[in-house]
Amino acid sequence: MSKTNQKPFDEEEAELMESLENDEWVSNPQFSKTEWKKMAGEALKKSAKVNLRLAPNDLEAIKSKAALAGLGYQTYISMILHKHVTGQEI
Repeated sequence: MSKTNQKPFDEEEAELMESLENDEWVSNPQFSKTEWKKMAGEALKKSAKVNLRLAPNDLEAIKSKAALAGLGYQTYISMILHKHVTGQEI
C-alpha cells in the first residue's frame, strides 16, 4: 500500500502511485515566450468570435498568467482551449 494509505483503484494506478513515491516523475519545462506565441498563432489561424462569461477572479488569474507568458489574455485563452481540444498537455 502507498505512503498515503490510499488503496489503488487497479494495478495500473498502483504502479503510478509507486513511481510517484519513488520520485520517478519530473516537471515538464516551461515553454519559451517564442513557443507560446507560436502555439497561440497556430490556434488563431482561423478564428471565430465567441462571447464568454467568466467569474471576475478567474479572468484576473487568466490575465496574470497571460502577462507572465508575454501574451494578451484573449490569445492566452484561445491557446489553452486549442491545446485542450487537440489533446495537448496544458
